[in-house]
Amino acid sequence: MPWEPKLGLMKKVKTLNNTLQSFFDRIFAGMTRDIGIDLGTANTLVYLRGQGIVLNEPSVVAMNKETGETLAVGEEAKRMLGRTPANIIAHRPMKDGVIADFEVTYRMLDHFIGKTTSKFLLRKSVVVGIPSGVTEVERLAVLEASKKAGATHAYVIEEPMAAAIGADLPVEEPCGSMIVDIGGGTTEVAVISLGGIVNSRSIRVAGNELDEAINNYVRRAYNLLIGDRTGESAKIQIGSAFPLAQEMQMKVAGMDMQQGLPREATITSEEVRLAISEPLNSIVEAVKLTLEATPPELASDAIENGITMAGGGALLRGIDKLISHETGIPVKIAKDPLTCVVKGTGRVVEEMHMNSKFREMLNKASRG
Repeated sequence: MPWEPKLGLMKKVKTLNNTLQSFFDRIFAGMTRDIGIDLGTANTLVYLRGQGIVLNEPSVVAMNKETGETLAVGEEAKRMLGRTPANIIAHRPMKDGVIADFEVTYRMLDHFIGKTTSKFLLRKSVVVGIPSGVTEVERLAVLEASKKAGATHAYVIEEPMAAAIGADLPVEEPCGSMIVDIGGGTTEVAVISLGGIVNSRSIRVAGNELDEAINNYVRRAYNLLIGDRTGESAKIQIGSAFPLAQEMQMKVAGMDMQQGLPREATITSEEVRLAISEPLNSIVEAVKLTLEATPPELASDAIENGITMAGGGALLRGIDKLISHETGIPVKIAKDPLTCVVKGTGRVVEEMHMNSKFREMLNKASRG
């Protein structure tokens, strides 16, 4: 037949095209990266598609006040906090989970993204976790900072949803899953069902407020001025939300407010618990209000399945016992609560090209 040679040629051309396409796909696969970011008040974590968590550093930037030059970012910059000369400032560009200084946040993101991906990558889709209670301006600031830092496509996902995904809760099932994510700047409480947040509450009371409450207590009780890192250390070492079987104590060093000289004082875990009781009560109240506003069917699911806690605040001794005592609902702490949000964004970037529900979730959250 006269068309048989043409048919054979077409098959060969098609085979050649498929081979070339496969060849170029393999080449360009290494030149594209999707990134998930937990842009936290205290720490920033980065998840790289296909590799997992590749970065976990403090959200701190050190700059020269006179020239505007960035001197250090992350761990190196944190070591400068409270120890810099007058012409250098080390500060946190994120406050209460949102951008407080756009330009510095962009520099921080640019540094972290550049540190984890090659500058020769053709495409970077970035998914950033944000508090559920952000304003439109705050949401757009995160998207703009991500794009300015090199993202071809930028999306946001609400942190309670990301934390629930990272904690392996059945967020796509027709049942209620309750998550409490206590970060550095915000506490997120949400009830999730069928891939959406049914009810949520975001309060700007979290780990930083606990540190500040300890500092204020030591200043009032001992007339001693201590630094932020000392307050955080006291929270980690002897802090608790519920009475301990064996109470503890530790020494804190600071500046005597009357004499202006360095001095030490010994504080106890009972004192720290008293100091942080007010912000903890605010967190408990947020959990109760979220439960009160939840439909009965989903509330019964929460009672049956319990409340899952994530974020650095979940590591405070007895926080699960306190919330369970106040609500009457079982409380469990997620495995590795510090990484739940970034693991959630990571799962989204791994599956967003195949999972239509994840794409819909991202598009909805990014549009506001």
